[in-house]
Amino acid sequence: MAGNSERKNHRTSKKKGPQVGSGGQRRRGLEGKGPTPPASARKGHVKNRVANAKAKQTANARRQIARRGGKGASEMVVGRNPVFEALRDGVPASTLYVQQFIDNDERVREALQLAADRGGIHLMEAPRPELDRMTNGLNHQGLVLQVPPYEYAHPEDLAAAAYDEGADPLIVALDGVTDPRNLGAVVRSVSAFGGHGVVVPERRAAGMTAGAWKSSAGTAARTPVARCTNLTRTLEAYQKAGVTVVGLAADGDTEVGELQALGGPVVVVVGSEGKGLSRLVGETCDYLVRIPMPGGAESLNAGVAAGIVLYEASRRRA
Repeated sequence: MAGNSERKNHRTSKKKGPQVGSGGQRRRGLEGKGPTPPASARKGHVKNRVANAKAKQTANARRQIARRGGKGASEMVVGRNPVFEALRDGVPASTLYVQQFIDNDERVREALQLAADRGGIHLMEAPRPELDRMTNGLNHQGLVLQVPPYEYAHPEDLAAAAYDEGADPLIVALDGVTDPRNLGAVVRSVSAFGGHGVVVPERRAAGMTAGAWKSSAGTAARTPVARCTNLTRTLEAYQKAGVTVVGLAADGDTEVGELQALGGPVVVVVGSEGKGLSRLVGETCDYLVRIPMPGGAESLNAGVAAGIVLYEASRRRA
């Protein structure tokens, strides 16, 4: 009997299944591990390496855009006359939306012809409710022109481009100028007198909208506009690079025609017509100059003031 008992105990000890203290490890080992992840998510797989490379390229591109000034916002030009004028004046455009069953008058025909002649502009027909939604209920008269985001330069690029040409930088910075038409006029003056670009703050300042493009009379296509997050720090960076910062002020110590520094590398800072330069920007300038106005006018708009100083700088460089 003792022998039978020993053989029984031996068979019991060989019994399969979880033992005391195993913690159910064998049971969990039999459980599934879920669905197989896609190849792009499996480490070491060729598709995973490709996906990682694309993600890295996208991140680098975003950092490059941020470093170089970034992009503005897209814009809609609405109405038959505004759309026609924008197309006529060379405002960049990506898509012209035309209302279905629109009255095909002369302005509509001219706008369509201009879009076709320029090329690269998509023509899209859309029902009136869709155009109402796109324009937030504005009186679009059946024509809507989409203006793509403007690609701003970085302030450093303007000076670098001048030095690459073997020239002293001639740049205009705007402080508190909020009218896009004034920005366009300044861009036009910079182009006319051989300047290298315009710098605008990112906030509380005019940007390169369709109105600015129109006021520039086409010169915005060849004159870069840079955007900065802090104008004072940007001016200080220019100073460290050897560029003189000259601010326009009604109470400036020197008349613009007397300033010899305009013949060298210079950034001309123009303030708003009403408030002029802000305090910090004015304190940062190397010189504050005034434009003599014997006629008694209190101030000039930004476009006119910039043109006068740029002419004097161009004359000294000739």
